[in-house]
Formats: sequence, C-alpha cells, structure tokens
Amino acid sequence: MKKQAQVKKQRRVISLWLPNFSIDRANIPRGSNKRPEDVPQVTVIKEQSALRIAAADPRAQASGIFPGMPLTDARALEPALKIHEADHAADLAFLARLADWCGHYSPWTAPDVTGEAGENGYGIWLDVTGCDHLFGGEEALLNGIVARLNSMGFAARAAVADTPGTAWAAVHYGLIQGERVLVTKPGRVRDILRRLPVAALRFSPEICLGLDRLGLRHAGDLFDLPRGPLVVRFGEILIRRVDQALGRQSEPISPQNPPPRYRARMSFAEPVGKSEDIEEACRQLLKTLCQQMERAGRGVRRLEAACYRVDGSLARVSIGTSRATRNAPHLLRLLSEHFESIDAGFGIETVVVGALQTDQLFADQLSLSDVPQRMFNRSQTAADSMASLVDRVANRVGHRNVHSLAPRNSYVPERAVRRTPYAEQTKPLAGHPPARWFNNRPRPLSLFDTPQLIEVVAPIPDDPPVLFRWRRVLHRVVVSGGPERIGPEWWELAESTHKEDPLPRDYYQVEDADGDCFWLYRSGLYQATNPSAATPKWYLHGLFS
Repeated sequence: MKKQAQVKKQRRVISLWLPNFSIDRANIPRGSNKRPEDVPQVTVIKEQSALRIAAADPRAQASGIFPGMPLTDARALEPALKIHEADHAADLAFLARLADWCGHYSPWTAPDVTGEAGENGYGIWLDVTGCDHLFGGEEALLNGIVARLNSMGFAARAAVADTPGTAWAAVHYGLIQGERVLVTKPGRVRDILRRLPVAALRFSPEICLGLDRLGLRHAGDLFDLPRGPLVVRFGEILIRRVDQALGRQSEPISPQNPPPRYRARMSFAEPVGKSEDIEEACRQLLKTLCQQMERAGRGVRRLEAACYRVDGSLARVSIGTSRATRNAPHLLRLLSEHFESIDAGFGIETVVVGALQTDQLFADQLSLSDVPQRMFNRSQTAADSMASLVDRVANRVGHRNVHSLAPRNSYVPERAVRRTPYAEQTKPLAGHPPARWFNNRPRPLSLFDTPQLIEVVAPIPDDPPVLFRWRRVLHRVVVSGGPERIGPEWWELAESTHKEDPLPRDYYQVEDADGDCFWLYRSGLYQATNPSAATPKWYLHGLFS
C-alpha cells in the first residue's frame, strides 16, 4: 500500500505533438478543416530572394518534398502542390490559444516550440499529475485530446511519461507506425529511452552528427559513459538533456497563465450555449470553490470563470473584490453581470472557476450586541454590505475608480484624509489623531479643498469676528464659538510638499443673522509688541449647513 501511494504521486507529463501545425492552421481561416487528403500542401518562406519550403505535410513528403527545398524543385516534383505563406508569429499566437484551451484538461499547460521556426513541429506541454482520473485514465485522456484536435483539423500525437524529456522523446521517436498515443509505465524511463536515437534527447543536429561519428547512436549509449570527456567535447547541454530525461535534474514547465491554487471544474455531456446554463454551472462550482477556501482559511480577491468552447477557443470572465470573501451568492452576482457578453460559439463544453488571488479570511469576532441579531437574522453586517455594494460598482467602472477617504496622521483639516482606492484601504491605527478630534470637535459637512480668503472685522487679539465678507456678500455674526487652535506640524514641515504658511490657526464656528453656519480661521497671531509684523489673514474653510 505504501509503494502504491508513492506511484500515484509520481509526476506525469504529456507531450502533445502537432507535426503539421503550420499547414493545418493555414487551412482554418478558409473553413476547410476537412481538406482533401490527395492534395499535397506546404508552407513557404522567403530566403535571399528565393522561396523555400518551410513545412510539408505527409502527402508532400511522400512525393520527396522536405523543408529547406527550393519551391521550384518542389513544384517540379508535384505540380498540384498547394502553397501557403509561412507565418511563424501567427503560428505561435494560435498555439498559445490551443495551450489555453488545453487548460480544461490540466491547469498546467505551456506551448512547446522546438527550433526557431518549429522545424520539428509545434507542441504543447501538459502536466497532468493527479488529473488523469477525471478522464478515465491516462490512455482515455490522451485519446480524448488527440480526437478533439483531429476534429478541429489538426494532426496530433501524444505521449505521457515521468519527465518532459522522456515524453517528448516518446512522442517524436517512440510511436510505432499508425499509433497516435503512447502511455509509458511509471518508473520505466531508462527502458523507454535506451533504444531511441540520440536525437530523441533534443540535441542539435551538430551534436547528433558528432555522436554518430563516435559510434554513439542510441540514447542508452550515453547513460553510463564518463561525463568529463563528453562535456569537454559537446558542452554542458548534452549532460543536462540526459539528466532531464532521466529525471536526475528537474525540468519545470512554466505555464503561460499562472494556475489557480483553488479551482473547480465541470464538463457537460453536450455543449451548452445559454447564459442560464453557464450561470447554473458557476453556481455549483462556486459552492465547491468556497468550501475549499473555507478549509484553508482563505477568501477570494480575484476570481475567473473560463468557458472552454468546442472549437478550441475559450472565453474568460474575471471579477475582483474589495475585501476577501467566501460569499458564493455574492460572487455569482458579480459574475452573472458578464454572462450575457460571453459568445458561446459552437457550444461550451467545460467551465472552470478559479481563484486567481486570495487573502486570509478567518471568522469575524462579533460584539455581544451583534450576537442576537446574527443568531436570528442572517443579514450581512454593515461592513459586508458596503463591500458588496463597492464590488458591484467597481466591477462595472473599475476598482481603481472607486475611492474612499482614508485617515492620515495630521491635524490639519485639508490633510487629515486622503483619497485611496477602496480595495487598497487599510484600517486606521489606534489613537489616530482625526479619530480623537472628530469625536470631540464639531466639523463642517462641506470642507473646501482650498480655504477661501475673506474680509473680517474682529476685535483683537483673540475675539471671534463680528462681520465678514465672502463672495461680495456681507454676513453679520450673531453666534460664535471657539477658538480651536491647530498649530503647524513640525514633523511634517521638513518633508511637506505643500506650499503653505507654517502659522498657527485659530478656528471659529460662527452663525450669521440668516441662520447659516460657517467655519472660519485666522492664520497667524496679532503681535501688539511688533507693529511691523504682518497682519493675520482670515479664511473660510467650510460650511455647516
């Protein structure tokens, strides 16, 4: 039982080979997925004002046409040759799409291009460790992938092995004529590679030619040779490829999209196209996903729903949350706003929901006053309700466009708070200055960004104003309160970028004869002993009504 458990944990990698990918892809835009088998096809590339064959399908190769041959020679061998212009950039872009589509077989996929222009064809890596049981075993998984690609118009072969190097060697050199898939047994890497040619270890043609001159024609001939002379003659790449194939040296596969740690998957018996079916699938998947994260003490911050179409493409819908959450109905509500924009194409066969970004989320500590309400009423708390509202707005206008006011460590009113994206807000520190003076001192409902200069008549030195003029209107003060002195913050002056006069402020709350309330302050102090000193200025900073 212990040995069997170890075998189940063995890494398993699929090497998917698309030998005629360039030609197959060139036929896709023309809608000729089922092209005539009796028409040889090639792709050509311009080299030094001459056209040469870049890739040839099996029918063309049977006529003696191979990559590198001049097009004129190829036409002499096969006059009915069908020609496509080679486009390596378009091939890579389409290969990346196929690698994305393979994500519903495994979250760990990446394109595989051997050579600068795919001389040995194009391929895809899939790390399927622990995934095969979802598809009925490794052989059923390989047959399913190859059959689906064949239905899309792509010739494909696949092999699975313990290491990427062994899987690549098996699919390129280990398949018998007529075979499309090969399942190697775990732990048999040396037996698989021993009789394959040295080119199966992904050596360059120059290295293969040098090894052939030494009589080393099979991969097994290199396993037990002294390494020093080989490194001196052929370089470190030879030993590294051997060790990678045998599993002595790790060969990681870097996925083009980081796989989510928490994900849930659902495949349909028949392709679906209605948004209601997608919504119901996401409803069930979100329940499973939230249960996974609950066991791990995590919550969603960024979520993605990937819909895999039958034509080899996919549609993605992603949302973000302002705070970590495991509320499945809330996440579904955010996702459902985007379902109408999903183009199902010829049908969606698989839906995968994954948490791309998570944060720690533990149970909230409730006060005693909240316990009866939460026991008999399952409604959200105020913080949860605000987060739900922000999430719905932010997923429409963008999270960077939803702001909140975060407190700053300053007593100066216009610098006491700052605008920050709601998703990045942090809790204020205990004893934060604004929390103290907001509780003890009245503050106006409207605060001007820049205090407005006013004309004031006030007894000196420290009495409140009796008259002031603002916007050419004279206001007579009938009730006043204050002063409240706010001094300059010496710890901020050295690094402050504000061009303000570092003078103390005396704030007054005043009410005029019409009942309007204002918040005024005097910048600086009257100095009776220094008549030449500047006269303090008065400013209107806010309105209470």
